[in-house]
Amino acid sequence: MTSLPEKLADTFRSAGVKSAYGDPVQIDGVTLVPVALSYYGFGGGDTGEGSAAGSGGGGGGVSLPIGAYVKAGSTARFEPNVIALLAVGVPFLVVAGRALARVIRALKK
Repeated sequence: MTSLPEKLADTFRSAGVKSAYGDPVQIDGVTLVPVALSYYGFGGGDTGEGSAAGSGGGGGGVSLPIGAYVKAGSTARFEPNVIALLAVGVPFLVVAGRALARVIRALKK
């Protein structure tokens, strides 16, 4: 029987560059390389003491498509995914705005 770390290593061997950049796709003479922001997280448990104690673990991952590299002829450029940028940018702007408002309130005192 294989251990949990060995199973995780086999499952997520492709994590890294392969999960961030997709395979190139040719469409009408234009090459597209999809780009994503990917990250993974894992947790584990313990058996503890006694026969009634349990153990557990879990994990998950997120992949957010952020755009694609487009190569037409001899030029290449990055085309962002506007929807994904808004999904990431709006919460950031809300937090930054609230922090700035608190700093301004603190300076007025």
